[in-house]
Amino acid sequence: MSSTGTEQHPPTALIVGASRGLGHAMAAEFLDRGWNVVGTVRDTTARTPLHDLADHADGRVAVEHLDINDPGRLPQLHERLAQRRLDVLFVNAGITSNEQTPIGAVTTADFVDVMVTNALSPMRVIEALEDLVTPAGLIGAMSSGQGSITNNTTGSREVYRGSKAALNMFLRSFAARQSDTQRAFVLLAPGWIRTALGGPDAPFTIEETVPLLVDVLLSRLGTPGLAYLDRFGRTVPW
Repeated sequence: MSSTGTEQHPPTALIVGASRGLGHAMAAEFLDRGWNVVGTVRDTTARTPLHDLADHADGRVAVEHLDINDPGRLPQLHERLAQRRLDVLFVNAGITSNEQTPIGAVTTADFVDVMVTNALSPMRVIEALEDLVTPAGLIGAMSSGQGSITNNTTGSREVYRGSKAALNMFLRSFAARQSDTQRAFVLLAPGWIRTALGGPDAPFTIEETVPLLVDVLLSRLGTPGLAYLDRFGRTVPW
């Protein structure tokens, strides 16, 4: 358990985008480590693995509904969470499309969809909910190694790469505006993982990756400033 909590008041993590995949696995990992968890799902009717997790968590997992591309829902979520103290706010969101299409041939609709979902919407969530995070807490987002401009030596997945690079820049700007705080800010690059987004050919499983990701987040608690890190805690070049 993190030092941010006590036996009577375990720390709380809000995972935005926790219905399945990496987000759900991160919620389960935090729960296993003694944390309380709030996880969001987009669909208000469908049952998800997060609901199953909540059913067996003795009240330590709360399910909230949020479509991150609908900013009008954020004030209501803020109101529902207003009495909670968040030690970690982590936004897990990502889509991709037209992976092999050169950027000049990508449709405007596809460009806007990926950029809004991967870059703008996560920052809207962070801006709307950051005041719920403790002064020495952590705010983070799921980036990608493909958001590294330095490491892009192959091209492809150009809209996805651009959206994650934009997310990196936006969170860097946000962290700069909070440079006088004790908060930690983290951009995670998990690697190529076997998820709905990563596909079946990815070399790493969720089970072997998520504990490492949570290790990285917990290791940053109490360390002010922004870091862009892979699953082993190594710095990724911007």
